[in-house]
Amino acid sequence: MGCFTFIKVMMILFNLAIFLSGGTLLGVGIWVKVDGESFLKIFGTLSTSILQVVNVAYLLIVIGAILLVIGFLGCYGAQKESKCLLMMFFSVVLIIFIAEVAAAVVALVFTGLAETLLTGLVTPLLKEKYGVNDTFTEIWNITMTKVRCCGLNNYTDFDNSYFYETHHGYPRQCCDMEKSCNSTVAEEMAVQGCFKQILEEIRTNAGVAGGVAAGIAALEIASMAVSMYLYCRLDEK
Repeated sequence: MGCFTFIKVMMILFNLAIFLSGGTLLGVGIWVKVDGESFLKIFGTLSTSILQVVNVAYLLIVIGAILLVIGFLGCYGAQKESKCLLMMFFSVVLIIFIAEVAAAVVALVFTGLAETLLTGLVTPLLKEKYGVNDTFTEIWNITMTKVRCCGLNNYTDFDNSYFYETHHGYPRQCCDMEKSCNSTVAEEMAVQGCFKQILEEIRTNAGVAGGVAAGIAALEIASMAVSMYLYCRLDEK
C-alpha cells in the first residue's frame, strides 16, 4: 500500500497545482474582461503571439474553467478515493487529449482552411472596430508593429472600414510606418498579413512548439495512467 499512498499523494498535489493555476487564469480572464485597458497597459507591449488576434479574456476564462474542473476532479477524487470522480477525471483528460490531437492534425493539414475561417471572423471586426474601440485598436497596433504585419491577410482587410473612411487611408503599419499610407504605397510595400507572419514564426520555432506539445501530451497520458491505477487499486482495498 506504500506505493498506492505515494501515488495518491502525488495525484492530489499535482491536481491541486492544476486547480490553483486554473483559478489564477480564470481570475486574470475576468480581470481582462472587466478592465482590459489596464491589463493591456501592463502586458500589451510584451505580447506578440496569436493571442492578440483572438479574444484574450474569453480564452483565459475557458482555459481557467477547464483547469479548475480537471484539478477538482483529480484532487478531490484521489483524496476521497472516489471511483466515480477518478473516472470523470480520466474521461475529461481523454477528451481534451483527443481534441488536441485532432486540432494538431487540422493545423498541419488544413492551414488554408484555418486562414479562411479566421478571415471570416476577424476581418469584419477589423472593419467595424479598428479605430472605434480603443482596446481593440491598441491590441492590433501593438501586434502589427511588433510582428511587422498588416491586418490578418494584408492591407485590403481595411478596405471600406471605419478607419479607412475616416482617415482616408490605411494604418501606418501597412506602409512600413510611412506617414501617408494609401493603396499605392501599401501595394508597393507589400507588408504581409499578421496570420502569415505569426504562422511563419510558429514554423520557425516548430521544435520548441513541438517539445511543449509533447510535454503536455506526456503529462496528460501520465495523469490518465495514474487515475486508472488508483481506480483499479480501489477494488483491491
